[in-house]
Amino acid sequence: MSFPLLTATAALPALGAVATAAVPAARRTAAKWLALLVSLGTLALAVTVLVRFDPGGARYQLTESHSWIRDFGVRYELGVDGIGVALIALTAVLIPFIILAGWHDADPLETGSRRWRPTQGFFALILAVEAMVLISFEATDVFLFYIFFEAMLIPMYFLIGGFGDRAHAQGEEAAATQRSYAAVKFLLYNLVGGLIMLAAVIGLYVVAGNFSLQQIAEARASGSLHMATSTERWLFLGFFFAFAVKAPLWPLHTWLPNAMQESTAPVAVLITAVVDKVGTFAMLRFCLGLFPEASRWATPVILVLALISIVYGALLAVGQRDIKRLVAYASISHFGFIIMGIFAMTSQGQSGATLYMVNHGISTAALMLVAGFLISRRGSRLIADYGGVQKVAPVLAGTFLIGGLATLSLPGLAPFVSEFLVLVGTFTRYPVIGIIATLGIVLAALYTLVLYQRTMTGPVKPEVSTMPDLRVREVLVVAPLIVLLIFLGVYPKPVTNIVNPAVKHTMSDVQKKDPKPEVEAAK
Repeated sequence: MSFPLLTATAALPALGAVATAAVPAARRTAAKWLALLVSLGTLALAVTVLVRFDPGGARYQLTESHSWIRDFGVRYELGVDGIGVALIALTAVLIPFIILAGWHDADPLETGSRRWRPTQGFFALILAVEAMVLISFEATDVFLFYIFFEAMLIPMYFLIGGFGDRAHAQGEEAAATQRSYAAVKFLLYNLVGGLIMLAAVIGLYVVAGNFSLQQIAEARASGSLHMATSTERWLFLGFFFAFAVKAPLWPLHTWLPNAMQESTAPVAVLITAVVDKVGTFAMLRFCLGLFPEASRWATPVILVLALISIVYGALLAVGQRDIKRLVAYASISHFGFIIMGIFAMTSQGQSGATLYMVNHGISTAALMLVAGFLISRRGSRLIADYGGVQKVAPVLAGTFLIGGLATLSLPGLAPFVSEFLVLVGTFTRYPVIGIIATLGIVLAALYTLVLYQRTMTGPVKPEVSTMPDLRVREVLVVAPLIVLLIFLGVYPKPVTNIVNPAVKHTMSDVQKKDPKPEVEAAK
């Protein structure tokens, strides 16, 4: 039997979470180092997956298949395509930086505080989320995917509710109340989506007799699986609703600003750069793969919702006074671009959407983590409490600027390529949608540059006059992310080479071809 590489990639952080939680309370530093080493080991396994994956080979590779719940046709089936590999690599790359950035976020509060922050639990929960996200990207059995799609809500609930941001102007009691509200709202929204999806998962089993993506695809190809149009559309809606909550898509987005505002910066990155990607990934793998006719049927409405997300998220970002809420609404706008690219039903749009998932993860991590360093120094999330930071902390201001420029998709930085592909892919089939979506780019420039101007330029406010610049640990967090933003902005080919064959398979699933350009013949 070959080495179960995919299982090992998800099992290592899961075992690491248990080991980290078991470290004695007095050995907080040991728990941090153990979590960091486990995340680096997971990164090494993810790199191995990336190296062993052949873009020109079979659709699903490194497959594992074992009987699990035989009576219900549930199998432990894993396999990765190019899209899954790219997102596994993104997750494994970001987790070590999240751990480093949150090195002191769960340390005990000052003497006399009534709240104790268990450091071991904080890092164990991060590793647990990583394990569940990774196996979600690997699962080719629908029921197996569903279990971990829902299970990751539990550690995320405790990370949001139990380890919130210390920069709260209304005191500890008010902060605890706000964290609890944000955590419960996150959990309820996603649980409702998950319960609706569970009904659709059961319905799929009734129709198909199993949960295997590959077996269902083979049954469709052979003509042995016949799904009524109405049945397929209802099942599609059940899956899509859950993924739209996770993504998040307007109007199911309202949990995200609260969750990101009340979380520590590393946990906010974990939410929007890692966990939320499971929703958009699942739209490609399950919605388009399992329900092609229903996907085509729902496309016009979904494109309108994505367009609203783009413009609405950007408009609300412009008016925000809280740094974290601004980044949250900017992410809602960016997820609108990703979903628009997926349902444009063009190879450029879907390649751009997948690339956007990767690039958005890196750019949001860079911006939010630097913002977290800034907030921890001043003790406030309010934009109005800053000014002139670039004069006292030039490295912090410079990295903040690069993260912001990546957020507005400046040419030469990674998000530009993916946003360009999404817009081109959308315009070729839905020109009106593509044209209106460009408004999101204009608004992104507005909210990013205004944010930088109000926080980093102008007179130095007394409260920031003694602000220290980035420390060595913080530079080690931010610098590699900036290098990745520049590298993928100049040379995205390593990622597109991996995802393009998978996009071709998805286009074949939905029976769509790229529209031919309408060019007047030369006379």
